[in-house]
Amino acid sequence: MPALCRDCLTEFDDAQRCPSCGRPRIVRHDELWDLSIAHMDCDAFYASVEKREDPSLADKPVIIGGGRRGVVSTACYVARIRGVRSAMPMFKALDLCPDAVVLKPRMQLYAEVSRQIRAMMEELTPAIEPLSLDEAFLDLTGTARLHGHPPAVMMARLVKRMRAELGVSGSIGLSHNKFLAKIASDLDKPHGFSVIGRAETQDFLRPKPIRMIWGVGNAGQESLDRAGIRTFEDLLRWDREALTARFGSMGERLWHLARGEDHRRVTRDAPVKSISNETTFGEDTADPEILDGHLWRMCEKVADRAKAKGLAGRVVTLKVRRSDFSILTRRQSLRDATQMADRLYRTARGLFDQLGNRGPYRLLGAGLSDLVPADQADRYGDLLDPQAQARAEAERATDAIRRRFGEDAILKGRALR
Repeated sequence: MPALCRDCLTEFDDAQRCPSCGRPRIVRHDELWDLSIAHMDCDAFYASVEKREDPSLADKPVIIGGGRRGVVSTACYVARIRGVRSAMPMFKALDLCPDAVVLKPRMQLYAEVSRQIRAMMEELTPAIEPLSLDEAFLDLTGTARLHGHPPAVMMARLVKRMRAELGVSGSIGLSHNKFLAKIASDLDKPHGFSVIGRAETQDFLRPKPIRMIWGVGNAGQESLDRAGIRTFEDLLRWDREALTARFGSMGERLWHLARGEDHRRVTRDAPVKSISNETTFGEDTADPEILDGHLWRMCEKVADRAKAKGLAGRVVTLKVRRSDFSILTRRQSLRDATQMADRLYRTARGLFDQLGNRGPYRLLGAGLSDLVPADQADRYGDLLDPQAQARAEAERATDAIRRRFGEDAILKGRALR
């Protein structure tokens, strides 16, 4: 059976320890040299970067998040052992781990480390599909001749370099498609390297819970549960037509995934699907002026990002989290796409007004989706709002002033609330 030492990268036949360095950190698999679709997921990325920056934190529980009123962005594995999880309310995380060191996210720092990791990946293959700052798919098909080693060796070398040069670790999943590679990367975290081969795919999946399917949200999971589908074995009992009739396009996807089939390619620079911004308040609030000011600022940030990317959106989304942690989401489709903060704000404000007096709120968010190129945006006037064109021209002029003199050169009054 092919084997690889993850410490010294020696390639050898099956053994319990590396014949070169004697260490036991080896990965063995019959298809180890034949698989080329990989998923790399950094281990507690934000927390790892913070521990690198401050070595005194090395053995301490570290939580990255926004104050006691916010939620956990991520937590190191010391904190996770205590039960802390991403998206958990901060007060609950601190109840579980009262001695945790809580740090605010430093996104510019994390983005810079992410760029360095991406540069290392680029040396292996141009077929890279980032999912976030800390994870990506890589397709190393046909690269063995270039590197002189199979993809498994090159992925082990990547995480070894990340640890030595950047001070962050990652876990690798290696398989024959994206679906299985992502599952594999979660099997042995942190510092993991897991392989799911073609021959074992069916046997591996059959007893596993259906929640392992990435991208199926809570509503989808509830629908599957109501249908009695809790494991892949349950899913295999349904024929293709019945799944499609019950779940629509998701049913077709589920039929293939139940058999370990995923024909999606690793797509470099996959298109952005949505642009959003949200904030968690220091204290719950139902104050209309405070909420209005936050809503404008978020819409302005979303519009700025859309303009910077040359995009616009046809669907406006409003998201709020109430004081009891329940989440309300409202969407509205526009007659034509927009990237203008004024139009985004007016639509989002209308959605907010439709909620009625359901506060106080602890989180507010706004977003654009169903994205199109910017040249397809804001092409039609609004007969019911004759001032819309004048406001759009004023916004363009404001953008020009801010580009020249800085973001704070000109502000709307409502942004100061």
